[in-house]
Amino acid sequence: MGGVAPQKLTQGEMPLADHAFYGLVWAATTLTEQVGQALHEAHGLSLAWFEVMLWLAHQPEPVSASALGNSTMLSRSQVSRVLDALEARRFVSRTPSPKDGRSVEVALTRAGRQAFTAADETRRHRLTPLFTDPLDDADLAALDAIWRKLKRRRAG
Repeated sequence: MGGVAPQKLTQGEMPLADHAFYGLVWAATTLTEQVGQALHEAHGLSLAWFEVMLWLAHQPEPVSASALGNSTMLSRSQVSRVLDALEARRFVSRTPSPKDGRSVEVALTRAGRQAFTAADETRRHRLTPLFTDPLDDADLAALDAIWRKLKRRRAG
């Protein structure tokens, strides 16, 4: 097919809401691919593992597995599989809940905190040129307000 370069489509007459939605999808896909690749290459962690570790790293006390499921973007079964994998690597501990004998509480271990700290540094290093540097504080505040508004609407 003789050297004709493929052309990209332009926004054309696309409604603003459609273009904005596409932009969010593009940004999320690009950033998660970049961060996921960096975490896997440097630490052997998946993005889902990192997400669970991120939530746990910011909790002062152990939390229930169901609270993790409600906080992350993972399903209950995904959280369970991630916890199994993290426990196998000795990054999390699970203990029976003193409040509810039917559930367990999860916390990062010392090794898990060390792994999280290193992985978080990798995540921040990868995000800086792609996300943090091009945006100013007003941009970040606007994005934060947008996702909070969308999340509140969903929780509804």
